[in-house]
Amino acid sequence: MTTERGAAFVPGHVTAFFSAHPDERPAVAGSRGAGITLTDGVEVTVDIDDGAAASDDEAAARLTLDGEPATIGAVDDVLAALGVRGDAVRIRLESELPVGAGFGVSGAAALGAALAVTDAVDAGRSENELVRIAHEAEVGRGTGLGDVVAQARGGVPIRLQPGAPGHGELDGIPADARIEYVTFGELSTEAVLAGDTTALSDAGERALTRVRRDPRLPTLMTAAREFAARADLLVPEVAAAIDDVEAAGGSAAMAMLGRSVFALGTGLSDAGYDPAVCHTHAAGARLVDDR
Repeated sequence: MTTERGAAFVPGHVTAFFSAHPDERPAVAGSRGAGITLTDGVEVTVDIDDGAAASDDEAAARLTLDGEPATIGAVDDVLAALGVRGDAVRIRLESELPVGAGFGVSGAAALGAALAVTDAVDAGRSENELVRIAHEAEVGRGTGLGDVVAQARGGVPIRLQPGAPGHGELDGIPADARIEYVTFGELSTEAVLAGDTTALSDAGERALTRVRRDPRLPTLMTAAREFAARADLLVPEVAAAIDDVEAAGGSAAMAMLGRSVFALGTGLSDAGYDPAVCHTHAAGARLVDDR
């Protein structure tokens, strides 16, 4: 039995605002909007062997997140698209980020798996093709619309047109900043995206217009706060934290979609919170040497 290994790092991503653009074709579907990629992200390690099918106990631990068995549908779909047997793969995810709280963990897992599997088997797939596969998996599962393409780019991406490479269009804000964040729990992305997104998308389009006219981080944060209010997504604990940061002279906004707040600089610390601290991620998803 032989084992091949591949590994990747994918930055976290907080969406500041967005408009939803569904389509029957997952590669064309997606979102317009903007967000920030984070140096806190997801490390993905993949081991592929040519042995026999796993036992039930082994199969239960084929995918782990921080050492615990996990199930991420988008990762399963990436493996299927790459033609890799699920019972021949072990995937280990490690992350500082909270799950289901608006930090793009599912998208990072899907994109990281695509990169790491391709590295392990030397499959000869291009970066754009792998981003498309991961984006399609995320959209198909209803767990995200724009995280994957943003995480592939890095920086402070602006999604001008929805969709995977070949369909979508990206720009960015040239900025580097310390980012603080706190989370108060999960918010179902699937539930929000499955509902009526008309008002949400109208608010997202207004926010995008504002940032395209003035592509700076302070403008992004202002647009994000206005978006959350207009889209009626604010929950009390998030709204209170944002108000606390503003009262302390800082700038904060809600992470879409999650019960989480992110702030520039020392905004949350100055407001008396005990936040996680990271920075904007200068580059996008990448392979790492874990052999």
